[in-house]
Amino acid sequence: MATTTKRDLVSKITDKLGLKGVAITQQDVYEVVQSLIDEVTDSLANGDNVVLRNFGAFEVREMKAKIGRNPKDPDKDVPIPARAAVKFKPGKEMKEKVATSLQLIRERDQ
Repeated sequence: MATTTKRDLVSKITDKLGLKGVAITQQDVYEVVQSLIDEVTDSLANGDNVVLRNFGAFEVREMKAKIGRNPKDPDKDVPIPARAAVKFKPGKEMKEKVATSLQLIRERDQ
């Protein structure tokens, strides 16, 4: 399974824009991508939801405190405190595109 990194995204975006005649450097694209990530992170840290149409929605949810088990010593209880966690709900367009990849996933895993 391939992994796409931020560097890969920047390169692909720069190439796509170049094909459209937009002269932009990878550094400029990197700054835009990093700014997007920073703004999404800041909004979530402030308790706001972030909705990107056709991509998905991010929201912060409370994970309640619970008791866990130490795998090295299962007899001992380990308290896990309440925390905030980010939940992502994919948008319609993303769901539809990803749904077509089931065959690729099955082939890869064989």
